[in-house]
Parts: sequence; structure tokens; C-alpha cells
Amino acid sequence: MMDRTEVFKRLNEIFQDIFDDEELVVTDETCADDVEDWDSLRHITLISAVERAFGFKFAMKEVLEMENVGAMVDIIAERATK
Repeated sequence: MMDRTEVFKRLNEIFQDIFDDEELVVTDETCADDVEDWDSLRHITLISAVERAFGFKFAMKEVLEMENVGAMVDIIAERATK
């Protein structure tokens, strides 16, 4: 089972890589408006990188309903327990 702390640790590494920003730290409330250069193309790259890192695919509905990083963490933590 993966806890939220572990998920955030891995997500921060992914976000720092995708956005080329070693200082970037995401929280539950972080959303696209909070991160410079987080556009639709970068979003697709991010989702793909997260899927590869955690070993599963998000459903399109999940991607569309993610309003912030916290929602992404909830989905990952839930999937990691299955």
C-alpha cells in the first residue's frame, strides 16, 4: 500500500522533471494555474509520465475531473492499494 507522503515524493520528482524546475514542490491544492508553463501539451506529458511511474493508466473521466494535484494523489493512492 502506498501512502500519500510516498505518492507526493514521487510526484514532486516527476513535476520537477517535466517542468524543469528543481524548486517546484506540489501540494494538494496545486493546480495548473499555479505552475508556470503548465499548458495542455505539458499536461498530457505529465499524465503520461505519472502513468509510467505508477504503472497504470488513468481513465479519461479521472483526468477530466482532476482539479488539483490532491485529486491525482487520491486516485494514485487508491489504485496503489489494489
